[in-house]
Amino acid sequence: MIAGARLAGRSKAKNGASALLFVHGVGSTAAIWDRQLEFFGGSRLCAAIELRGNGAGKPDPDPATITRAGFAEDVLTVANALGAERSTLVGCSLGGVVAFELWRRAPQRIAAMVILGSFARYPDGESVAQRISAEARTAGSMRAYGEQRAAKLGLPPDRMYETVEQFACKSVDCFIASTHATWTGDYRDILSSIDVPVLVAYGERDVVAPRVLAQEIASGIAGAELVEIQGAGHVASADAPAAFNELVSKFSERSSHLG
Repeated sequence: MIAGARLAGRSKAKNGASALLFVHGVGSTAAIWDRQLEFFGGSRLCAAIELRGNGAGKPDPDPATITRAGFAEDVLTVANALGAERSTLVGCSLGGVVAFELWRRAPQRIAAMVILGSFARYPDGESVAQRISAEARTAGSMRAYGEQRAAKLGLPPDRMYETVEQFACKSVDCFIASTHATWTGDYRDILSSIDVPVLVAYGERDVVAPRVLAQEIASGIAGAELVEIQGAGHVASADAPAAFNELVSKFSERSSHLG
């Protein structure tokens, strides 16, 4: 076991081999990647990172430490514990933001990226963060807020339950800190420096981070691929896991040949 991660496959990388690291969104926990760990764990060293303040690690950290830089440290801590010198980062929403932050800080640790339902800069992000924070405060608990949020996404019953439970294990203060970290960054200036293989994907029904935001990322990175996942919403890896897993599998095969 490694603190801050759910693991699949070997417990350590061999000869500095690339790991497949999954980073969740602000409303999720590492458990959102269980479908991917099951699929890829038989052939790859995999870890789903549990970002600080997002549910699993108790007691909760000081909200002041919940920042994009702190999240990047969480990824590196797990990668180091796995012995993975370079990793393919698969990030959904906030997870994509964390991938960009890590590239800014330690690009040599990234072999490839899969950016799902994310953005280089969110339009009017400060106001969005303030609104979401106010809604969470008003709801009074993260379970109540999660129920409100999930209802707006039109999820099927199993995904509704999963979403609410993952919201519910967070504290309001930690969620608000994570919310500000998610929506207020601006990574447009680093896109042109990214020189590893990148797959940018988005769900066909994603109203949180739609195609236009994915297109901005893909247009800024030389050689990046842009793919729509049909029938999926914001967390396409959970909405359409078979399609997403196949997409990542084929991308990994192509990127390994390039590396």
